[in-house]
Amino acid sequence: MAGPLHVYSAGLLRGRVRRILQLAGHPPRPGWPARDGRVGVWGRSPMAARGEWVAAHSEARIVRVEDAFLRSIRPGRAGGGAPLGLVIDEAGVHFDPSTPSDLETLLSRAPLDDAALLDRARDCAARLIAADLSKYNMHDTALPPPEPGYVLVVDQVRGDASLRHGGQDGGPLPESLFTEMLVHAQAENPGARVIIKTHPETVHGHRPGHYSPGDAGGRVSLLSAPVSPWRLLDGAVAVYTVSSQLGFEAIMAGHRPRVFGTPFYAGWGLTIDETPLPRRARKLTRTQLFAAAMMLYPTWYDPCRDRLCTLEDAIDQLEAETRAFREDRHGHVAIGMRLWKRAGLQRAFGRERRLVFENRAARALARARASGRGLLVWAGKEPDGLAGQADSAGVPLRRVEDGFLRSRGLGAALTPALSLVTDDLGIYYDPTRDCRLERLIEAGPPAGGAARAERLIAAITRAGLSKYNLDGETSPAFPPGRRILVPGQVEDDASIRLGAGAVRTNLDLLRRVRAEAPEAVILYKPHPDVEAGLRDGTVPADEARALADMVLDHADPAALLPHVDEVWTMTSLLGFEALLRGVAVSCLGAPFYAGWGLTRDLGPVPARRRARPTLQALAHAALIAYPRYIDPVTGRPCPAEVVAERLATGRLPRGGPLNRGLSKLQGLLASQAWLWR
Repeated sequence: MAGPLHVYSAGLLRGRVRRILQLAGHPPRPGWPARDGRVGVWGRSPMAARGEWVAAHSEARIVRVEDAFLRSIRPGRAGGGAPLGLVIDEAGVHFDPSTPSDLETLLSRAPLDDAALLDRARDCAARLIAADLSKYNMHDTALPPPEPGYVLVVDQVRGDASLRHGGQDGGPLPESLFTEMLVHAQAENPGARVIIKTHPETVHGHRPGHYSPGDAGGRVSLLSAPVSPWRLLDGAVAVYTVSSQLGFEAIMAGHRPRVFGTPFYAGWGLTIDETPLPRRARKLTRTQLFAAAMMLYPTWYDPCRDRLCTLEDAIDQLEAETRAFREDRHGHVAIGMRLWKRAGLQRAFGRERRLVFENRAARALARARASGRGLLVWAGKEPDGLAGQADSAGVPLRRVEDGFLRSRGLGAALTPALSLVTDDLGIYYDPTRDCRLERLIEAGPPAGGAARAERLIAAITRAGLSKYNLDGETSPAFPPGRRILVPGQVEDDASIRLGAGAVRTNLDLLRRVRAEAPEAVILYKPHPDVEAGLRDGTVPADEARALADMVLDHADPAALLPHVDEVWTMTSLLGFEALLRGVAVSCLGAPFYAGWGLTRDLGPVPARRRARPTLQALAHAALIAYPRYIDPVTGRPCPAEVVAERLATGRLPRGGPLNRGLSKLQGLLASQAWLWR
């Protein structure tokens, strides 16, 4: 039931919590409630007593608010910031079994048999595991878990509300349960190693747990390292918990955990219950449990678009933020970065620790090694031998380049990039060596990834998006016949130097197309950087007119694609954009999208490209999994869909006055492109 919530806690009256409540139809406000009014409190926190007193004396109803089961990167007490979603419960609170909560009612009575809902639930659960996402996400995915075959015992923090109100009468659970649980874990698994997982808040010194080093010894050990919970569950042969959310995740990972309290996930036939609750008699599948707890019960929030959203959207956002955290948590020393790019790079990669910029590779490497940082290098500026030196020094190195949904405006015109790729193996435009994008294409998308890519392709084609999204001239009337679009390229571009075949200039490309398709209508589109006079690649006008039926100066390349039958290219990204629109593509070089069975390959492509992905799988790798995106409105890491929406609606910042002035200066110094590239 929607309506105002009278609240008496500052935490419910400010920031994102207030905004989520407003959007969900529960606007929080101070003041005394009416007799049939509603009082909002935070779960069973000590501050909730104030609201409970008001509700009792005004005969208003209590609504309890808590974090949803995917919250943030860090716990709230560890500077985790605002939650990604809330549970707003009109009946009780999910961790207090004395009264059925809204979640328990869903689990008891909701049909939970809708095929579409269950398909979504399966995909979302698989995505969380594949992306290594949990309620909190400070764990280090690079840390190896213990050798498999252990029994996992899950600790919790002392005084947590789920323990203070976890008894079946709403009272506290006895602390002796943790001692009892450890005894059972050893007795029921003779000879097996027992690992006690310490709670993250205990590790960071915020609240003590129930186990200490004194509990370790023999075959029992404490694990405080921030190992991935999913990898930890994967190696366990049994899981023991009182009421931790890790028990819920254990069910999703295929376990049947032994549970000593009565958390929301106990009592449905998916756990071994030490204290069963008689009213929970229904038998559920793990997918039904997930659908109710993660999709029907919570209220999810999209912080970039400032709106309520689905669980899928929430996962998209948390995945983007967590990836940025994991890659940037130790900081970077950056080299090969032009001055005009540095503010954007700082926004993209400096949220955890500010980037340090260096101009000399030796100094950058030494500084990175001394400070425990990684190296970021602009891909086209990587010094010879740097990768080997970094590897010998134990310093991780990533190459940086613009992504494929970049901006509304040219990079050569100093327009800031909204997407950047990072690659620890190579870089996408260099087919002479393996790269991270190729690995992603070979691996294929995660559960739900192909459908997500299909939706993104539809959004891109519907909005006519391309890499630069220039406001070009509208398409003229084209002659009838088989139309071939030939995109010009910057001839000294790295993708030509490294990825082109025998044909390496725009003039030779036009000659080849005309020779192989003498009856076709050839449409030549010069590259926008070349048209702007910023880069090399001009075809003399008389030769262009002799070879092409039309030269489409200053046309919007994306707007041309619906009017053509084929695209012939050396390595242009327009070939990939054509594939997204169902246009046949012939490649004379080896761009990242060639060699996978989706293009006609007329040049050499790497023999290692043996996978045969679908178009959706290729798009997922190139547009979702490989790049990182920054929302130009909020400045947050964001999923590809947000940037596509910003580009489509035009909600974008312009480059600053300095960038615009430098851009004009470039027109006078077009032959000196090394100054800004």
